[in-house]
Amino acid sequence: MRTSFIKHIDNPVQFKRQLVTWAQQFREVIFMDSNDYPQQYSSYDCILAVDAFTSIQTDYQNAFEDLKQYQQTTKDWLFGYLSYDLKNDIEVLHSNNFDGLDFPDLFFFQPKKIVTLKGGQLEIQYLTMCDDEVEEDFEEIVKSQEPRANSQEIPIIQQRISKEKYLEKVSNLLKHIHRGDIYEANFCMEFFLENANINPLEKFLKLNKISKSPLAVFFKNNTHFLLSASPERYLKKEGELVISQPIKGTAKRFLDAVEDERSKSELASDPKERTENIMISDLVRNDLSRTAQKGSVKVEELCGIYSFEQVHQMISTITSKLDRQYTVADVIKTTFPMGSMTGTPKVSVLKIIEELEETKRGLYSGAVGYFTPKGDFDFNVVIRSILYNQEKRYASFSVGSAITSQSIPKMEYEECLLKAKAMREVLG
Repeated sequence: MRTSFIKHIDNPVQFKRQLVTWAQQFREVIFMDSNDYPQQYSSYDCILAVDAFTSIQTDYQNAFEDLKQYQQTTKDWLFGYLSYDLKNDIEVLHSNNFDGLDFPDLFFFQPKKIVTLKGGQLEIQYLTMCDDEVEEDFEEIVKSQEPRANSQEIPIIQQRISKEKYLEKVSNLLKHIHRGDIYEANFCMEFFLENANINPLEKFLKLNKISKSPLAVFFKNNTHFLLSASPERYLKKEGELVISQPIKGTAKRFLDAVEDERSKSELASDPKERTENIMISDLVRNDLSRTAQKGSVKVEELCGIYSFEQVHQMISTITSKLDRQYTVADVIKTTFPMGSMTGTPKVSVLKIIEELEETKRGLYSGAVGYFTPKGDFDFNVVIRSILYNQEKRYASFSVGSAITSQSIPKMEYEECLLKAKAMREVLG
């Protein structure tokens, strides 16, 4: 049973920065920020969980069963992540590529302290509490000072796959598509820094400021960090309702309003981008149907256009109603990894992109989020994100695009560079 306290906040934007700054004292941290982006399915303006009372950390073997047992036994708030390589627990697959980050495949923790903000209302929940702790914590939060900019020289950002090699690999993927082996594949490449000594909080605040994405995350597990400006929701459950919002389709933003509107309109009518989105939406519909009440899978919106600070995106919304015979872990396992980061047919694509990509994806194109005590959940897709292993001094970000029969390799490469822009700017 948690003890809850309510307070009113006059300046929520400033308070959120103070909140994530205060959280740095703890070994385990997850901070999720909606950045006040107008979205139908957002539960909180921000949510913070810190300080593990219990936790689970494991590799991919039996990971979903372990998570199911942990969630059903704890019946409390749980925060954490699912890495892309949990695919190996679902199908007979492997991840043999280089891994410079060395994150566990799955990590969740039961926090001692949770802070939620909605409008100006702040709620602080404690699992265990000492006298006067809430007032002491609140006073510390509002006194928190953001880190100063790190003037230390940042190593050069390196590219794992050269442009020439990228074009060659995409051409190889197109051969698979033209042969009918697959229809669409999300192909990704890594940018990385070695001997990187960065301040994770400083970089997150900068990334969040220039991106203002609706599913931003700061994650810390001792020396493992995720700084995410994700615009994409993987999966959310509210009662029996399950919501997925895959993104497929990207266009550049422009300072000139007329040019920007033209870019947005061209995205909406682009046959290649619409084909990408519709194929993945069909995949998501099929995935959700595996745990849904009969006839409950619906496409609420197909190929909607949404504008973010860096890009315009094409987003579809698919919902279902969960059949009571399935658990919350079943819903995740039957839809993971998300279609927007894999392709169709999913298993065939997973095998092919494992051969062509040169880096283990790990947490990139996985998901970060939380379970509530009632068994609801909300998870993002880990894209537009920087990953950092502080102990190994290795920082990394990856980007990708969907390859279809209409893809032009050079244009796909340009799309990857567009998606990398914010992370490059943050890392210098």
